[in-house]
Amino acid sequence: MNLFEMISASPYHRWLGVELLEAEAGEVKLRLPYRGDFLGSDARTNIHGGIISSLADIAACFAMMSATNGDAPNLNLQLDYVRMAGPDTDLIAIGSVVKAGRTIGVSDVRIQTPEGRLIAVARSTTVNNPPSRQQLTGS
Repeated sequence: MNLFEMISASPYHRWLGVELLEAEAGEVKLRLPYRGDFLGSDARTNIHGGIISSLADIAACFAMMSATNGDAPNLNLQLDYVRMAGPDTDLIAIGSVVKAGRTIGVSDVRIQTPEGRLIAVARSTTVNNPPSRQQLTGS
């Protein structure tokens, strides 16, 4: 499974512009370059929380996929925002596997600025070895 190819195989990932910087067994590092349409308001005070949670979701799933070498859709994502991400700020996500079980996995994610300022922390539960996405969606 080539995660560097998979990151750009999703139209949503391409729209976000998310980049996979590093991938090792059980740990990934991603970068989300700032775009003006990520802002939460026209006042330009902060990046919208939905963008941050999307990045956390991607990092958690890709961390688990790096450990299991298989698909790992998110079952649950808990996200705690530590502070707002200001405008004109790229975001870095570091995802690491806590437990890669046979059917369920747990990953932690840190979202931070390139300088290391913590923005949010997340914990994800993924389904390891799931049925195909077509089976899951009924399509």
